Amino acid sequence: MLIKGNILNVFTDEIYPGEIKIEHGIIESIKEVNADFNDIIVPGFIDAHIHIESSMLTPSRFAEIALRHGTTSVIADPHEIANVMGMDGIDYMIDDAKKTPLKYYFTAPSCVPATKFEKSGATISPNIIDNLLSRPEFVALGEVMDYNAVISNEKSILEKIKIAKKYHKPIDGHAPLLSGKNLQKYVKHGVITDHESTTKKEVAEKKRMGMKIMIREGSESKMLEKLIYSNCDFIVSDDLKPEDLINGHLDKCLRKAVDYGMDPYEAIKLVTINPAEHYNLNAGSISPGKSADLVFIDNLRDFTVKRVVINGNTIFKKQKLLFRANPRPIDTTLHVSLTKPEDFDLKAQNPAHKSATVNLINVSDNTIITKQSSAKLSIQKKTIIPSVFEDILKISVVDRYGGNTISNGFVKGFGIKNGAIASSVSHDSHNIIVVGTNSEYMSRATNHLIENKGGLAAISNQAKLDVTLPIAGLMSDKPAKIVANNSAKLNELVSNMGCELSSPFTSLSFMALPVVPEVKMTTNGLFNVNTHQFIDIIKEEK
Repeated sequence: MLIKGNILNVFTDEIYPGEIKIEHGIIESIKEVNADFNDIIVPGFIDAHIHIESSMLTPSRFAEIALRHGTTSVIADPHEIANVMGMDGIDYMIDDAKKTPLKYYFTAPSCVPATKFEKSGATISPNIIDNLLSRPEFVALGEVMDYNAVISNEKSILEKIKIAKKYHKPIDGHAPLLSGKNLQKYVKHGVITDHESTTKKEVAEKKRMGMKIMIREGSESKMLEKLIYSNCDFIVSDDLKPEDLINGHLDKCLRKAVDYGMDPYEAIKLVTINPAEHYNLNAGSISPGKSADLVFIDNLRDFTVKRVVINGNTIFKKQKLLFRANPRPIDTTLHVSLTKPEDFDLKAQNPAHKSATVNLINVSDNTIITKQSSAKLSIQKKTIIPSVFEDILKISVVDRYGGNTISNGFVKGFGIKNGAIASSVSHDSHNIIVVGTNSEYMSRATNHLIENKGGLAAISNQAKLDVTLPIAGLMSDKPAKIVANNSAKLNELVSNMGCELSSPFTSLSFMALPVVPEVKMTTNGLFNVNTHQFIDIIKEEK
């Protein structure tokens, strides 16, 4: 097979007309020719860090959209479904991924559960990590989220790191705001990448330690513009909701990078040769011996994808995708009883008191980092009441794994004026998380979600909408456009309820993640990530 066009060379930063000879899916040779071509051929795009489950799509449904945008490979960490279903969930992701031409490579989930301070549905032991990393489709140890365990030399996580070294596979990191001696302790054990940096200063310190930095440009955390001149190594999605995916993937990131001032040749390297070399993939460049994974684009400003070739086979051309997904369902119900409004009440310690000062979570838009603050709330009928006027709402985490426990607290930043939103997507253990203006709404939203066997739900005094996610309570088997449309309608309802967060359900999903500073809500209560200690919700009553 011969493919002709203007070839972009990632080694020499040049474009020249050429002819690519392909045999058995591999580039055999490249010959420069004297001809005029319109399109530019670039290596297929590689997303070096993504959790497919966060798109609410199965791997095959994700591929139906990502392929259209020039993505030919992804490095997927299946720790979301692993937290819910363990190896059964990981096997589901692998099996579904094999049914698509998109090349799925996986990382072995290193922290399932993310920490010992919350309830999850499974545990991934060092023996399982050994089994996974011995397989060719697993190219790295997944992000080591529990950095405190590494710093403290806890046996289990160090054993997993040792296994990765045995197989000569890289160790992905997760080190938000980690600095100084603790960062050096973390890096000393061999953790090599980070996608949590939010400032140029943070990037610089980690780069000096030898870490490779991923610029995260996902649905919730958008760091591309902020870190564009920070000498980073990859551009990644991490978490990408379906309504964002259908509007672009790495092609959109490249467009943004160039708009922000990055050299287009450098930008392309961040999604081609850099991840390919780091994860030892036979891709990333148009050169002899590499897989014939090619993308035809119009120019180095718009990056409009015209044609996609994988292993020498055309997968997408003339706006037509030559592949259709057919994911199988799996039986993964939520093991939780229906709730009552009083389950979401936070009782005062002394019924005679009229007010209470409480600790709460402060949420900001476009970041998963939260802050701790306090507020004075009134007590009515022995129950501490939220203050909608001050944007102090109730937040609860419901154990979905058979414990039937509910932890209640307070949060500021969602802006909801009436109603509640609930989700069975809450990183990383994926218990049910709900925020609302009162216990009645919170119970109704939670019960609606339980009856749907997982998903997202919003309920107000005017409407009730949902997105059903029957696959592990994380994913839908429906096509991306249907999921995206339902998700967009749901977000519109939440906006009408008063919420000003750009991605309310994405923000909500990170309120239970006890490995990202500063405070989070878990099945065991309010947790300070920095001190690794639980905090009393009630500070003082009067």
